[in-house]
Amino acid sequence: MRIGLFADAYLPYISGVTNHIRLYKRYFEEQGHEVYLFTFGNRNYPDDEPNVIRSLALPWGKSGWSFSMVYGKEARDLLPTLDLVHVHHPFQSGRMMLPYVKRYDLPLVFTNHTRYDIYSDAYGSLIPQAPRYAVLASMLKSVVVASNLVICPSASIAQWLADFADYPLAVTIPNGIDIEAFAHPHPGAYSREQLGIAADDVVFCYVGRLSPEKNTDYLFDEFLRAARDLPQAKLLVIGGGKDLDACRERALESSHSDQVIFTGELPYNELPALEALADVFVTGSVSEVHPLVVLEAMAASLPVVAITSPGIADTVIEGVCGLLGAAPEPGELSDNLVRIARDASLRAHLSEGALACARQYSLDNTAGKVLEHYEQVIAAHHPKKRRRHTRSS
Repeated sequence: MRIGLFADAYLPYISGVTNHIRLYKRYFEEQGHEVYLFTFGNRNYPDDEPNVIRSLALPWGKSGWSFSMVYGKEARDLLPTLDLVHVHHPFQSGRMMLPYVKRYDLPLVFTNHTRYDIYSDAYGSLIPQAPRYAVLASMLKSVVVASNLVICPSASIAQWLADFADYPLAVTIPNGIDIEAFAHPHPGAYSREQLGIAADDVVFCYVGRLSPEKNTDYLFDEFLRAARDLPQAKLLVIGGGKDLDACRERALESSHSDQVIFTGELPYNELPALEALADVFVTGSVSEVHPLVVLEAMAASLPVVAITSPGIADTVIEGVCGLLGAAPEPGELSDNLVRIARDASLRAHLSEGALACARQYSLDNTAGKVLEHYEQVIAAHHPKKRRRHTRSS
């Protein structure tokens, strides 16, 4: 198949969606398919993979995102040669692709990666919620109803899409990860000693953006609350974001500044070795769809301490691979941090369970299933094209 993947943002912007697309693109190529990634901006970025097509765009400040209303000539020339279009963002690339898939009679697949209502609450709160939600739902629905297949990475997000955009037909296919990269990482550039971590410290690890939609204020509230009772605890914060400086300042102003370690934003390939230095993964986010960082942490045998919410509850099994608080309220996260830090046998039990839970999200089980759906979509949409591919293979 000639597969087109479409994203509003890609490297050097780092996010769960970026990592997901990059991983799946490589997997599809390894299975013998020809895959093109279409995105915007950063045209001078030195891509280390083939077939990344970047169209001219204006950057949105320092956000890593870019704005455009047209695809470049290279992209437009490739579009009619594709067998299938898979969009990963609905509001720019998704809507821009609608006239092209109609013009060239291409099957369209859309993956809903994000709780757009929560993100709009974090970044668009100056606009009244009711009209803001109505516009978001209308724009989202215009893409999903035009799609031959809509994928949601978890059942709870499929239900959200049905409620928010009145679309009940999404197929649930969990996100996949490179299990072995995290289960057996190569040695990295860091050691516990270099990071100021003692042999008997319990290291909690957070990976991701430091930004409002990730609920990082709550995460720091709860860690600093737990740190009063856990002098041997460390919080290893891996990632950047708009709130990074504020989080650093907050840690410095607390009486537990020596218990918080910031690495800043790092290349994705350095994560497995860094997570291998930790004992537990922690997040306060309640905006996740099917969080890759949580799956990767479990593949690294890290128990997960988090809050029950869509996406998290679909991934983390209480008492098997992690501990879940009921709501993002004082004590719900910190009580579990104290509990798991003080109970080595519980950590060991949940560590074994985390790796076992992660194995169901191997790429063969997840990206492989997406490929099966691609074949079905192409066959249903364009039987003649499907027969041609079958003969040539």
